[in-house]
Amino acid sequence: MSEKLVDTLVNMKEQEALEIAKELIESGEDPLEILGSCSKAMEVVGKRFETGEYFLPQLVMAGEMLRQVSEMLKPKLKGAVQSERLGKVVIGTVKGDLHDIGKDIVVFMLDVNGFDVMDLGIDVPPDKFVDVIKEFQPEVVGLSGFLTLAFDSMKETVDAIRGANLRDKVKIMIGGGQIDDEIRRYTEADAYGLNAMDAVTLSRGWIGGS
Repeated sequence: MSEKLVDTLVNMKEQEALEIAKELIESGEDPLEILGSCSKAMEVVGKRFETGEYFLPQLVMAGEMLRQVSEMLKPKLKGAVQSERLGKVVIGTVKGDLHDIGKDIVVFMLDVNGFDVMDLGIDVPPDKFVDVIKEFQPEVVGLSGFLTLAFDSMKETVDAIRGANLRDKVKIMIGGGQIDDEIRRYTEADAYGLNAMDAVTLSRGWIGGS
């Protein structure tokens, strides 16, 4: 992990962070290691937002820096994975939560690993998930949330999917913030992930990719 990259991202030094990321890529650094540094930085940014040290402008800027680094990394990552689409995944940050940084990393990793991903964005109500599942027909649904209030929204979303008779048609994974197996049981999701690669591993296992 590059502590220098983490530090510049956390402290909103955009130009310096992008230059460091470019240098790491050009020097042959493992792209997953670079992404891991980004993930660590975004975790710190998220915590600072929750404690009131950072505000929405910092979240937006952090997300923009992440997107730029991700675009730089995408060619390197795509060269190492198969291009054939493995299956469909719908993902969104649940109602009441406006965090998208962690979700964006998951979307990026699923995409470069061969999944057809529909990103619903943030503050997504349960009925939106239901409508999209009916139309897009994914095998996997990802519910993201950083704040503790997201846990109830996740449960409501799973309940809505069940109420629409779609629960047996999809596997549901949750992630973000303080997610653990107790929260998984509470929401009645199938599994939880601690990072973006967990989401890839779960989706591969459920859909049948190697």
